[in-house]
Amino acid sequence: MTERILIIEDDATLAKGLQRALSLEKREVCCCETLGKARSLLKGDNFDLVLLDVNLPDGNGCDFLEEMRKESDIPVIVLTANDMETDIVMGLELGADDYVTKPFSLAVLRARVNTQLRKRGGSIGAFRNGEYIFDFNKMEFYRGKEQAELSKTEQKLLRILTENAGLTVSRSELIDRTWTDGAEYVDENALNVAIKRLRDKLSAGEAIKTVYGIGYTWVKQNGEH
Repeated sequence: MTERILIIEDDATLAKGLQRALSLEKREVCCCETLGKARSLLKGDNFDLVLLDVNLPDGNGCDFLEEMRKESDIPVIVLTANDMETDIVMGLELGADDYVTKPFSLAVLRARVNTQLRKRGGSIGAFRNGEYIFDFNKMEFYRGKEQAELSKTEQKLLRILTENAGLTVSRSELIDRTWTDGAEYVDENALNVAIKRLRDKLSAGEAIKTVYGIGYTWVKQNGEH
């Protein structure tokens, strides 16, 4: 199932940057710069999440959110300036599911987007590939009858790799999306160690391949879904 995100943001550079940062193989990210266009898109298409800027050329995002909530329960993350606490409070009271203040970390935004999509059921909850069965909702990870106990970091890495099975995920993206505590610098060796532990725990040396100089890939095989 393809996830669909709508970004309502009048800063074209920021919107395109968010679009690139949030796009995945099974995720479509659309952008629009006005509330008028947003109304048209939301009427004609099904979206799983909306990123909504508060200050837009043709109206206030909070007013639009109030309008949305009369007929839709689509998760909404409000984008607002750091010093606009009133916008945050108003947005949450009107039904926003979360908020992010500008400027923000892309890693933090991705984490919050993924959280809302999981709540809605947009992201995959289970992955099966031959002898491998991973249930991310129950946090149960099997190779055959052997169950592995994975740390939170290992679970995040595994989810990213399996959601992008058959594709190479860069080292920088894995670091950015896995360590979402806002840290400015994460030693790349931390990724090497986490990948090695993940391979060892799942006996997945053949499934998790290193693409030298780029990143890692979960090798897609027949019967995988």
